[in-house]
Amino acid sequence: MATEQSVNIILVEDDDGHAVLVEKNLRRAGLVNGFMRFRDGQEALDHFFEGGTSRGDLQQVVVLLDVNMPRVNGVEVLKRMKEDVSTSAIPVIMLTTTDDPREIGRCYEYGCNVYITKPVEYDDFIEAVRRLGFFLQVVKLPVLAASQKGTESQ
Repeated sequence: MATEQSVNIILVEDDDGHAVLVEKNLRRAGLVNGFMRFRDGQEALDHFFEGGTSRGDLQQVVVLLDVNMPRVNGVEVLKRMKEDVSTSAIPVIMLTTTDDPREIGRCYEYGCNVYITKPVEYDDFIEAVRRLGFFLQVVKLPVLAASQKGTESQ
């Protein structure tokens, strides 16, 4: 079943190997849509808040966010995204090796939509990403309201 709207993926992941595996296996699962990667949390924050990202660029976007990264960690990126009206409706999936229940709880408190722990074993990791790809093919994303445009002026 083909969908009219495809999901665009923004992957925030500092590990090059994980990033390649995620992209490759999402594509193998049938996602042929936009894919953008940032190597740390600061790059992601710059994209969302400093890079002149247009509202259209944020439509049909899902963020896959690692927790442990240099400069700015994923939890801080999540917190900042969910606090800002221009990015708060963007679904954020934490995709990380961190399985500390306190960290998981904190991510949900800040507004993550899904928390997925990356399996350590290669084959299990590939299977988890493949399943995520199937999920992303059928997920329905919110349409960002036009009233959220230009809300930065205060």
